[in-house]
Amino acid sequence: MPDVNISPLWLSFKTAAIATVIVFIIGVFLARVMARNHFFGKSVVEAIFMLPLVLPPTVVGFGLLVIFGKNGPLGSILETVFDMQIVFQWNAVLIAAVVVAFPLMYQSATAAFQQYDANVEKAAYTMGASKWRVFWTISFPIAWPGLLSGLVLTFARALGEFGATLMLAGYIPGETNTIPLAIYFEVQAGNTEVAAFWVIIIIALGFSAILWLNWWSKRNMMRYKSNSR
Repeated sequence: MPDVNISPLWLSFKTAAIATVIVFIIGVFLARVMARNHFFGKSVVEAIFMLPLVLPPTVVGFGLLVIFGKNGPLGSILETVFDMQIVFQWNAVLIAAVVVAFPLMYQSATAAFQQYDANVEKAAYTMGASKWRVFWTISFPIAWPGLLSGLVLTFARALGEFGATLMLAGYIPGETNTIPLAIYFEVQAGNTEVAAFWVIIIIALGFSAILWLNWWSKRNMMRYKSNSR
């Protein structure tokens, strides 16, 4: 086994975990609102939400760099008001992970909230239940299988983010060197054994996440079929 600094593993896990929590909260909220409301320009808004999924990661990273750079609209405000710099910091790694992973969570959550009859919620409203109670006791439990799928895919996507992270955060050992960046720069440095080690690690993590999700989905489907008999 090659001599490997495991900081990229910790950094990737920390980033993916925090990004997943942020994306889950924002994605579920927006998906719920969009699934139950119709307004002019809704398709345009949803297209914007899904844009990071189809754009090259470097393009997403460039856009984030323009926004959060020192002279960018948000970057200048953060630096002037809060004395906070985003570019080439761990915060940049987190922002990149959140942006590129968001469409997966939003798409899964939207599908989950649209798969069941909204009349179930309306019936609860007529009986005096509040929107908050209806969401937690009816909407969320029914949509949970789809939300869980989005949760797992979001974590896996955030764990493997490369292009936008490189553009916005760069490669700073101990600060922004996630596993994908470590692989790239180890190959550039000719350390193929170390790069291969990280490739195996991230493949194993991604494969395990998808394998578990497939197992859980099949198990949940079998339980549903047995209960419906």
